[in-house]
Amino acid sequence: MNPEKLLDLLRSVQRGTITPEQALNELRSLPYEDIGFAKLDHHRALRTGFPEVIFCQGKTVQQVVEIASRLYQNSHHVLATRASAEMAEAVQKASLPAVYHADARIIEIGERPQPKKNDTRYIAVVAAGTADLPVAEEAAVTAEAMGSRVQRVYDVGVAGLHRLLDKREILFNATALVVVAGMEGALASVVGGLVRAPVVAVPTSVGYGANFGGLAPLLTMLNSCAAGVAVVNIDNGFGAGYYAHLITKQRDAVCE
Repeated sequence: MNPEKLLDLLRSVQRGTITPEQALNELRSLPYEDIGFAKLDHHRALRTGFPEVIFCQGKTVQQVVEIASRLYQNSHHVLATRASAEMAEAVQKASLPAVYHADARIIEIGERPQPKKNDTRYIAVVAAGTADLPVAEEAAVTAEAMGSRVQRVYDVGVAGLHRLLDKREILFNATALVVVAGMEGALASVVGGLVRAPVVAVPTSVGYGANFGGLAPLLTMLNSCAAGVAVVNIDNGFGAGYYAHLITKQRDAVCE
C-alpha cells in the first residue's frame, strides 16, 4: 500500500464508487500480513516512502516467490536483493512483471518511479575495480529503482589515479556519491577529498588474505581523514544506494 494507492482508495469511497466496507477489506493487510514464515510490512511505503525490500539470501525459492507476490499485490513495485537467477526465473514464471538485474543480483518487479524531466541531479556510483562491480551495481540499481538518476564511474581505483581524474566532471557535479572499494579501501578518502557532495563509502570483501573479508577497507574508510564520508557495512551496496537516494531527495525538498 503506497500513498497514491491509499489516496485513490479514499477518493473512491468519497465518490461512492466503492463502499466503506469494501475499502476496509482492502486495508485489512495493514499494517502487516502474517504468512507464517514472514510478516510482510505493507505499511512501510506509507511510513518511509518505499516498500519493504526482500533480502533473498537464506530464503528458499518458493519463499521469495510468495513474498514477492504478496508485496506486489499491495505496492506494485518490489525489489528483491541478493537474488539468484533461479529465484528470478521462478518469480517470472509466477506471472509477475519481473526484470532480473544479474550484475546487481536484484529482481525488480513492476514499474519504477521516474526522475522529474527537468531535474538533472544524479548520484555517482564509483567503483575501484571490476571485481567490485556486483556491489556497485547493487547500489546503482537500488538508487535507480527508487527514482534517482545514476552515473557510473567504474574501474578507477587508486593504483591509477589518472583514470579517476579523467572523470572529475562527473564527480564534481554529483548530488551524492557512492564509492565502492575492496583491497585497502583508499578510494573513498581520495574521492572525499575532491568533492563537496556527501560520500557514502562501501567496503567490499574483495582482496587478498590481509583484507580479512572486507574488514581492512572497512577500517580504512572509518578512519578516513576526508570530511563528508559516511560508511556502510561490508558489501552493502543496497544500503548505500538507498542512503544516497535519500540524500538526493532531501536536497530536492530544500531546493523546492
